[in-house]
Amino acid sequence: MTKVQYYVASSVDGFIATVDDRLDWLLQFGFDDFGAMYDAFLADVGSLVMGSTTYEWLLREVGDDWPYASLPCFVATNRALAPHPAGDIDFVQGDIAAIHQRAAAAADARNVWVVGGGDVAAQFANEGLLDDLILTIMPVVLGEGRPLLPLSRPTGKLSVRDVRSFASGAMTATYSLR
Repeated sequence: MTKVQYYVASSVDGFIATVDDRLDWLLQFGFDDFGAMYDAFLADVGSLVMGSTTYEWLLREVGDDWPYASLPCFVATNRALAPHPAGDIDFVQGDIAAIHQRAAAAADARNVWVVGGGDVAAQFANEGLLDDLILTIMPVVLGEGRPLLPLSRPTGKLSVRDVRSFASGAMTATYSLR
């Protein structure tokens, strides 16, 4: 069964990027702690959904080497953006339920990864379409920035399925939302 999962890292105070959309605070930790977990997660992903800010950040950071070349990627945007030449990119807008249906169909019985940002993930959650929040809390406080999950209302009680800690001081908790 296809799940919609928001796999994301945040600061201790709940921000996924700085106010100017930088991730230096996150990248300073490297990925040695998280590589095996990320690889196992990605092996179950069949399609991606992200917002335009996340997409544009990836374009700046990865250059010609699109990291998700084998996966259909849906970019939620109201602007005209250029597709990455190595990616299977579909620019979408409108109702998040319709985007969900397209992403789930493209996932071909695997999972949909809501890569970011928080606004896109919140749209899925607000419509009851987000199954899991896989949250890695990094040992840093930003003070301000882009919020993890700016919902229109509180969730019900989340169910914890797994918690892991890492040598870097980070910890990952997997929550079920529905």
